[in-house]
Amino acid sequence: MKKDAKIYVAGHRGMVGSAIVRELMRQGYTNIITRTHNELDLTRQEAVERFFADEKPEYVFLAAAKVGGIVANSEALADFMYENMVLEMNVIHSAWQNGCKKLEFLGSSCIYPRLAPQPMKEDCLLTSPLEKTNEAYALAKISGLKYCEYLNRQYGTDYISVMPTNLYGPNDNYHPTHSHVVPALIRRFHEAKVQGLPHVTCWGDGSPLREFLYVDDLANLCVFLMDNYSGNETVNAGTGKELTIKELTGLVAKVVGYGGEIRWDTSKPNGTPRKLLDVSKAKALGWTYRTELEDGLRLAYEDFLGNPMRAER
Repeated sequence: MKKDAKIYVAGHRGMVGSAIVRELMRQGYTNIITRTHNELDLTRQEAVERFFADEKPEYVFLAAAKVGGIVANSEALADFMYENMVLEMNVIHSAWQNGCKKLEFLGSSCIYPRLAPQPMKEDCLLTSPLEKTNEAYALAKISGLKYCEYLNRQYGTDYISVMPTNLYGPNDNYHPTHSHVVPALIRRFHEAKVQGLPHVTCWGDGSPLREFLYVDDLANLCVFLMDNYSGNETVNAGTGKELTIKELTGLVAKVVGYGGEIRWDTSKPNGTPRKLLDVSKAKALGWTYRTELEDGLRLAYEDFLGNPMRAER
């Protein structure tokens, strides 16, 4: 991408989109266009078509999505499927109709089968059933990446997909029930510390294994792939390292400075037993992550402390 190329970042107020904007600016890109949800509702086809016809962006990072943790996904299956599928199709289709040079679609590692061989390679997609708790979201994301692939095959476009592992970092969502595991733990331990609570109860038994990637590292990969990768198969984005939820919980408590007891509610679901990405493809392309987990958690906690709206999100 030329430094003055017109680049549209969809979802620029979210954790991933805002990180991509930061990375583009850091690398000297000067023509970044964005729209808030109030300015452009990506689920409205006519509005999206008008935007693309007027702006004609050369490159698109599609980071917009309806996202949430295990509770939100389980309670709003229809909403997660509909909103994500509609906004993806609107953006990707309008980009193609208006001659977008290249589009990058942001997915999620939950697209891979629940019991996929570990670590999960890109080619294990659709080889066995998905995790039921986030099946609706996963199906929407699979549809988006497949639509990119089919446009490439049918019309010769250069649309690519990247599948991140669990993300965390600046501008995360700290909602008490609808957030992902890292921001949820940061908020819970912070509030317990402030209130002097003797113990904190966490979901499940702490045994699932998870991988975590600092969001600014993902943004660096996203820009790298836009310049260095073309292909129908997605690219995994992760660290290639994992730890148990119990280990993660202890690490977050340490970073926050909470010294009370951690209890486990085994009546609550664990989710997928293990989710580790095979990141050899990204490494072969010449990219690797930079931020170790404890360092990233400290940065995330600093962001939480400096976010005055955290209680409302």
